[in-house]
Parts: sequence; structure tokens; C-alpha cells
Amino acid sequence: MWGKVTDALPVLAQLTGKGGDPLGEGAYSSRTRELSARTTDADEVTTSVCPYCAVGCSQRVFVRNGRITNIEGNPESPINRGRLCPKGAATFQLVTGTHRLDTVLHRRPGATEWEPIALDDAMDRVAQLIAETRDRTWEESDADGRPLRRSQGIAFMGGSTLDNEECYLLAKFWAQLGVLQVENQARI
Repeated sequence: MWGKVTDALPVLAQLTGKGGDPLGEGAYSSRTRELSARTTDADEVTTSVCPYCAVGCSQRVFVRNGRITNIEGNPESPINRGRLCPKGAATFQLVTGTHRLDTVLHRRPGATEWEPIALDDAMDRVAQLIAETRDRTWEESDADGRPLRRSQGIAFMGGSTLDNEECYLLAKFWAQLGVLQVENQARI
């Protein structure tokens, strides 16, 4: 009888002195002996980069049956050596959370409600608006005839998780469109 109670509630055995080492075997119940980490039966483990800031902490992503089961810091990374800040540690919830939107929402001009639209339609709309704004605000030259070839009607703000190469390519892209206001969140 006593063994069944102490097996179900190890703290009783620890308090009475019959549980052995309170940090070792005495702390386990039959249920805790059955538990295993979510990472032990992963089909695939891949690496990724935390999306939150410009530090670039490496993460290990565990996948089972095509679904992410866990995300943790990568101990092989010289940047974060397996550690993640609280935001990085919450990446699993960012990726798998039920609150996460997985469709594009659009609110038409003058409308009060958002409506779902296809990603291709959203990308076409963004491209159309960029082209229209650039054409409408284009300045070929100043009052004295000096060439300007610019558009001050568009600004671009990059994300802080972009690496140097991506920032370089984006700066080139926007420069080709004549956009002067190009900034990156990492500088803020």
C-alpha cells in the first residue's frame, strides 16, 4: 500500500526519508519514467536562423511526420552556442500557434472589413501600387535641368533579420527604381 502511494506521489517518500536521493530516482514517478523528449523521435532535424533580430542565432528545428515538433537553440553555433533569448525560445509558438494568420488579408480602399485574397493577387497588387506610385512621383530633373531620376513617393524599411547580402540586393533593387529612402531596422 505505502509503495503505491509513494510511487504515485514521490514527494511523500522524500519527506519521510524513504525516497532515496530527492534529486535522483526518488524524484521519479511511474509516469515520469514513461516520458521522453519531443525531440527523440524526430524524423528530421534541420537548422534555421531565429527571425527576431539581427544577431542571427542558429536554431535546430525538429520535424516528425512533416510537422514541426520543437525548435531549440543550436549548440554547434558559435553565435549563440545553443542558447536563445525568450523571443527566440518562443519561435515554436510563432510557427505553430493557432493564432497565426496563414492567409493574406486585404482591405479595399474605403472598406471597413478585411477580406482574404490569394497570395499571387496580393503580390500583383503590391507591384501595381509600386509602379503607379513611382510613375506618379517620378522626378526626371530639377528646375535647372540637372538630372535627378528619383521617386520620393516610396520608402523602404528592411527587417532586422536580413543579412548583408540581402540588404545589398534590396538596396540595389530600390535604387534601380529611383527610391532614395532605404533604411534597415537593424540600425534602429
